Amino acid sequence: MVGQIRSWVACRKSLLLEWFVVANFAFLVLDVFLAHSVNNFRHPAEWIPVVFSAVAAAGLAPALWQASGATLGSYAHRVGLAVGFASVVLGIGGVVYHLQSQFFSQWTLRSLVYTAPFAAPLAYSGLGFLLLLNRLVPAETEEWDRWVVFLALGGFLGVFVLALCDHAQNGFFYGSEWWPVAASALAGGFLAVALVERSADFIRICFGVLALQAMVGLVGFWFHVEADVNGLSASLFENFLHGAPAFAPLLFVDLALLAAIGLSPLACDGMNPAESA
Repeated sequence: MVGQIRSWVACRKSLLLEWFVVANFAFLVLDVFLAHSVNNFRHPAEWIPVVFSAVAAAGLAPALWQASGATLGSYAHRVGLAVGFASVVLGIGGVVYHLQSQFFSQWTLRSLVYTAPFAAPLAYSGLGFLLLLNRLVPAETEEWDRWVVFLALGGFLGVFVLALCDHAQNGFFYGSEWWPVAASALAGGFLAVALVERSADFIRICFGVLALQAMVGLVGFWFHVEADVNGLSASLFENFLHGAPAFAPLLFVDLALLAAIGLSPLACDGMNPAESA
């Protein structure tokens, strides 16, 4: 059964990666909207990622329905290149914009911890690079797999920084707040080795590590939601808006799925990509 699932994924890696990117853009509409609602979109530029995410998801989604088996059409190729380049630029610009809030004016560790999450906009750059990868590198090659793993590794390093800075704001009051820091560091280490080592035994261990990441993400999601539900404000919406970021731990699940795509087999064992599972 596990072998059939891995073979099914191997035959559809390009299309699965495309769905992954579109789903993330769609989710970022809500996530960024809530994040920037904390200060009521004080600067008009804060609407840019919200609008971009919606346009990117809407522009890329039709191409997925036109895809035949594991093949993306010409429309997806052109739109993906445009969205990919724009997303990379948006992510880099967002990092600079977030750091300008305090860090560039004070240059202290405190300003880095208590400023807007500077690494968060890099999610857009990561999604942009995935789109470009899916159009410029054949999915049937080991190079494609390594790039996907590399970008998942970068995502876990970003999560490591975000978890460290976010939980440092309350001095790691709960011991469980160290779990995402340790888990993301563990994932980063294994994925770094996976860039050069792809033996069957090691890949199986990597999948175990990814399963652990998914568990940490789901448990973290529960902890964050529980903290918001039991928040100090009488308004549940205000608790979710100003309390623990409910969706942040789900990044572990998201990145585990991405890494799993990159760690899937190169060959699809003769399965026809167009046939249903």
